[in-house]
Amino acid sequence: MSSPTGPASGLPVRMPRPRQPGRHRRPEPLVAPEGAPALVLAVPGTPSSATRGLADEVISIARSELPGLDARIGHLDGDDEEFPSLSTVLVRAAEERTARFEQARAAGLEVKEPEGPVAVVVPLLAGPDNALLRRIRQAVMDSRIAAELTDVLGPHPLLAEALHVRLSEAGLARADRARLFTVATAADGIILASVGGDEAVQAAGITGMLLAARLAVPVMAAALDEEGSIASVAEQLRSSGSQQLALAPYLIGPEIEASLLEDAAKEAGCSTAEPLGPYPAIGKLTLAKYTTALGISPQQPQGAPVR
Repeated sequence: MSSPTGPASGLPVRMPRPRQPGRHRRPEPLVAPEGAPALVLAVPGTPSSATRGLADEVISIARSELPGLDARIGHLDGDDEEFPSLSTVLVRAAEERTARFEQARAAGLEVKEPEGPVAVVVPLLAGPDNALLRRIRQAVMDSRIAAELTDVLGPHPLLAEALHVRLSEAGLARADRARLFTVATAADGIILASVGGDEAVQAAGITGMLLAARLAVPVMAAALDEEGSIASVAEQLRSSGSQQLALAPYLIGPEIEASLLEDAAKEAGCSTAEPLGPYPAIGKLTLAKYTTALGISPQQPQGAPVR
């Protein structure tokens, strides 16, 4: 037993550490504001259990970074049952927000009527794809729900990091170029494969420059959905001295058919890494788009330093 003035038994009492003053003080952990809009991840491509699993992992990462986050998944090609469509998810979010308000008012609580967007929609896309973005925008409009649509996730240094990791996992790049070991299959030229036409290639090229700095090998972007683009870039790399090429998908995964990557790798005569998938950076960038849209983000996630 202890008294207000100290422990009766003479045992030490653990006291809370005082907060460190000044600019080196640890930042307060960010939590989702009460009544904040839902984060709705707009997932392109044909719905499947694999696609849903990937989206679940991305959402799980976002929730771990922001406790209290209301995060949902809406499929662009959903069937409203096993794989809810984006429009359906937005409508449900609006209905649930209205129901919470009415229940609180019925309980006699003084609550303000909800205002502002019901949701912030974040496209699960690494780079711009105007065709898919038009469909996402149309789905938001069709729902007739007040929702804010963010930009795509890239370009960003964290995506260069993710590409580096995927290449190293496939044995196509050193995991850390500062270490003195070799990878027999390491590529000396990287084709960064995107979808979405010229705009997507240009955006991928920005991340490609960051990847080139990490790997110290040339990186060129090409369009998977433009006939001859992959082969043309492969020829350019080989004519400039690269002999062992690798294909690095600047894609999360659901937005394309897997056969496209296989065909592109055969066309270029090279090996390919896996798409970015649920790499932790994807979840962090998804959350960054959401918090920035709401003005509650203390800072954008930073990329790992170039090694």
